[in-house]
Amino acid sequence: MKFDFYPKVILANTTATITIKSLTNEVVIDDNVDYILNFYPLERKSKFGSYNYQPDVLIKPRNGQFVFEQYFPGEQEHKIIITNPKTKEEYAFRFYSVEADLFYLNPYKGDLHMHSIRSDGKEPPEIVTAMCRKIGFDFMAITDHYQYQPSQEAIKFYHDLPIDMLITNGEEVHPKDNFTHIVNFGGNFSINEYIKNNEKIYYQEVNEIKDTIENVEDDKSCFEIASSIWVFNKIREADGLAIFCHPYWKVYQGYYISEEVTSYLLEHQPYDAYEVIGGYLPYEEESNTLQINRYYHEVAKGKQVPIVGVSDAHACYNNTFGWFYTITLAPSNSKDDIIKSIKECYSVAIENIPNEAIRPVGPFRLVKYVLYLTKEYFPLHDEICNEEGQYMLDYINGDKDAINKLKKSRGRVKRLINKIFNR
Repeated sequence: MKFDFYPKVILANTTATITIKSLTNEVVIDDNVDYILNFYPLERKSKFGSYNYQPDVLIKPRNGQFVFEQYFPGEQEHKIIITNPKTKEEYAFRFYSVEADLFYLNPYKGDLHMHSIRSDGKEPPEIVTAMCRKIGFDFMAITDHYQYQPSQEAIKFYHDLPIDMLITNGEEVHPKDNFTHIVNFGGNFSINEYIKNNEKIYYQEVNEIKDTIENVEDDKSCFEIASSIWVFNKIREADGLAIFCHPYWKVYQGYYISEEVTSYLLEHQPYDAYEVIGGYLPYEEESNTLQINRYYHEVAKGKQVPIVGVSDAHACYNNTFGWFYTITLAPSNSKDDIIKSIKECYSVAIENIPNEAIRPVGPFRLVKYVLYLTKEYFPLHDEICNEEGQYMLDYINGDKDAINKLKKSRGRVKRLINKIFNR
């Protein structure tokens, strides 16, 4: 990185004061030269018409940096090119202007579905949690099969440490006589344990729901739909986010969940969020393709479909961990704000497989904005998180100075956000 420039995200249709500094001796900004500034709105929304650009502007640096005012029209990405007329060197900078509903929300990255050694994962909860911060996550939960306790184990382990990442409760719920997998993200009690301890009530209430379901021919599918609805409701009762998981996961016999169940749940939307991107290995990529296209199929009907992307990782040093995740736009990374933003469709699911182009899925305006953030914000954000994640790993390994390092680092992501957004 040769330059530091800010703010990068600007309130649409306003004028911002932009500062650009060189970070390397390779680039010297000469105070004695009048540089040429060209401004290009990528979507061609401008005061000069769709195909006419702002006239060239001469800017003179002071103290080796550029400080100038620029008007940013509409919600779009912008490119500023600054040219040294003597050397003909050009320097390009990208900015993004957003409407007020997005400008006052912060970008957070996280994973809502992953496993530890307490079920069928490879590492203990505290290692999984530290690795989540190390790869740039702002929120996470351990969601082991049938088990709520491992997520609490992770929370307890880091309870007294100054960490800015949200570590919350979670579990993968496997209801009795129901193939549907459901994630309880952030719930205040275990649904698996509730079913285990209240089996009679579970069957009674599920059958009551089953009696209200219409136009489902297969009795087994009807029960699974009713059971899923019961679980979704119970997760909301626990103040959690109810996630409908990997409907097009292919096993030997076919898709793990019957199409009758999947279609009913997608049509009636009793869940809080749809797992549009899941943690499939490369040979299983067809499943994500189907889940993504089914999402757009449902949206084309005029529906608002809240979505998440998850790794469903079973190891931190293996495929899928960090490949698939969610970026959500929220006032903070508190549990309540993260859940609320996802429910209100302010989230994008991300597929970020190594050596491949990043693929965001979600509402079009959010996808465009998030693509910009993956280039201009998250690399800076991830550097901070990587250091903090390493301090967490050092703490696990007995480094007594790790807590002090975490204390010094705390708040750095928030300060970066304030700088990027000039708030």
